[in-house]
Amino acid sequence: MKLNPNEQAGARRPWYTHRWPWLLMLGPALVLVAGAITGYLAVTREDAVVVDDYYKKGKAINQDLRRDKVASSMQLAFSARHDPAAGALEGTLTSLGQPMATPFRIRLAHSTQPHKDMVIEAVPGPGGRFSAALPLLEQARWRVVVEGPKGDWRLAGTWQWPQQRALDLHADLEAAK
Repeated sequence: MKLNPNEQAGARRPWYTHRWPWLLMLGPALVLVAGAITGYLAVTREDAVVVDDYYKKGKAINQDLRRDKVASSMQLAFSARHDPAAGALEGTLTSLGQPMATPFRIRLAHSTQPHKDMVIEAVPGPGGRFSAALPLLEQARWRVVVEGPKGDWRLAGTWQWPQQRALDLHADLEAAK
């Protein structure tokens, strides 16, 4: 039997001609590439979760709690429905069960992308109903804050659009005590 020159006794193939060393090096190589991409994203993207002046924001929490107590003492209730076809948010704001006719502000904060936040000025009509322009919202968990024109009261909650078509916020009556 005649042997192939590469298969002769003592003749071996170089390591790089085998597939196993390359397969074993594939894992660490992928980790290096993923680490480089993660490092690039960490350096080039803005971190929207961190607040620059956290101390001032922390002090403002007490102010927000006072606004919640005012809303509770007024027994405020906000009810709205988004009509994407009309591009409008329609609803009512009531105090002590009666419609409020004073203008108010609705803040919609996107859960992860601050540049998509919106502020809507709502002006109720004679019957207490309001209709405000609102473009088509993207699917997200929105933080909603309804507040008075002077910022003296507020209602806050979350809205999972489009799973929740309607939005209902009520003041916590226990907070007024």
